[in-house]
Amino acid sequence: MNAVILAGDNQADLARINAANKALLNICGRPMIEYVVDALRNSSSVSSISIVGPVKLLKECIGNRIDYYFEDRGSFFENLEAAMQPFKTDRRVIIVSSDIPMITGQVVDDFVNRCINADADLCYPIVEKSLNESMFPGFKRTYVRLKEGTFTGGNMFYVNPAIIDKCRQFATRLVEYRKTPWKTARILGLDLLILLTIGRLSISKVEQRFYELLGIKGVAIISPFPQLANDVDKPSDIEMVEKYLAR
Repeated sequence: MNAVILAGDNQADLARINAANKALLNICGRPMIEYVVDALRNSSSVSSISIVGPVKLLKECIGNRIDYYFEDRGSFFENLEAAMQPFKTDRRVIIVSSDIPMITGQVVDDFVNRCINADADLCYPIVEKSLNESMFPGFKRTYVRLKEGTFTGGNMFYVNPAIIDKCRQFATRLVEYRKTPWKTARILGLDLLILLTIGRLSISKVEQRFYELLGIKGVAIISPFPQLANDVDKPSDIEMVEKYLAR
């Protein structure tokens, strides 16, 4: 299948890390985007790759390792729509953020295989807290306590392009609230917010509500790879990632 990398600029991120573009951050002597491209190219699941971001700067860095380049449009969905153009008729596409340099081809393949088995319109990886903290102690993450355990979200999606327009408005709010679990639960319904508050909200209940609201099959994929969940947002993250990659 094909993959989309989102490498557009987020002004809040740029202010925190003092960089022209986050994807070009120097990590152990290499631009961060190179690690993400390496993982996709080393994956047996990925064919073509499309990227959206500052085209001139990205081309100087990764050149012909990317099949399609698109200029940054500003917003998340404008960027996604631009980068998705070559793959609009695909049945499934992987969407990857440019700030998860610890992923590998194995991590990508494992996620894709689990998504294929789920046979869903949308798959999103989640990682259990104890697993993440045992592998990456010190990384600050937002966690949600569910009936099945306490989880943090990943930075990769598996999606059917045909549902994107249908879900745009709803998904925009989810992206906006992604670091505020109670707000996320509130837009899914008061009953889910109550269940979240008392720690009794189940994964299957969230999946069921997505189907009721949007008519799509959304599935949470419990991943054994915390590399998916730890993105680079601030200077301390760079230090943590470099320690991991140096090992």
